[in-house]
Amino acid sequence: MLKHRGFPGRLPGTDFQFTIRRPNPKGVTPITQRERFRDRRPPDRRADAAFMRALWENFGDQPFERGNLDAGRLSWLFGREVVAAEEPFDPEDYEALLVIDVDVARLSFPEAFDGTAD
Repeated sequence: MLKHRGFPGRLPGTDFQFTIRRPNPKGVTPITQRERFRDRRPPDRRADAAFMRALWENFGDQPFERGNLDAGRLSWLFGREVVAAEEPFDPEDYEALLVIDVDVARLSFPEAFDGTAD
């Protein structure tokens, strides 16, 4: 499992996890597409935006390996702002490639792209 050095482990001051420390011995947690409803709590929305900013700052518009990125946090963005970069896509593979759909991500999280270069 690739460890993304320099990627924040969590949202500062919270328990919102962005990365995992080690592979799950019981099996890889699959990435799924989770529905985001309009009435989500503000802290949840801030965590999504902070995670999106971290993805953008670390990978930009280039494909990246899932590695030690938290499946739960990825699942809130998967299928919209973050999509599979290869077919067939295995949601239970730490080496699966993902990519940011920049157009969708900019619409969903404009604050994650403020002040950053393309």
